[in-house]
Amino acid sequence: MIRVHGSYVSEEEIARCVKFVRSQSKPKFDSQIILAPPVSEGGDEEGGEVDVNDPEFIEAVKIVVTTGKASASFLQRRMKIGYNKAARYVEIMEEQGIVGAGQGSKPRDVLVGEEFLEQLLHKKFNQ
Repeated sequence: MIRVHGSYVSEEEIARCVKFVRSQSKPKFDSQIILAPPVSEGGDEEGGEVDVNDPEFIEAVKIVVTTGKASASFLQRRMKIGYNKAARYVEIMEEQGIVGAGQGSKPRDVLVGEEFLEQLLHKKFNQ
């Protein structure tokens, strides 16, 4: 018995296969996909731009301040979000002075208390 993995297919054979498939019918384009708005680079799941007034970010801050734990994996589990988004939230919190700098695999220090959270929520709801 002979077993072949990753068999070679020449460029010419690929071109013939594509030509054959194209000849079978005209393309049917899904207008919903064609007319869909373009996806921005670095969207939320990839950890792109985060609005500090975003309710989900504020929820992340609330979790970090009330529990005293700040790590991307902790936010992932608590908020059921992707790692990139959770890591971006932690980075923004560091930029805002809410949490300290990363220390390897240890959770970051939370630098603010409940009074900061009250100020944040007060500012958000009184805009």
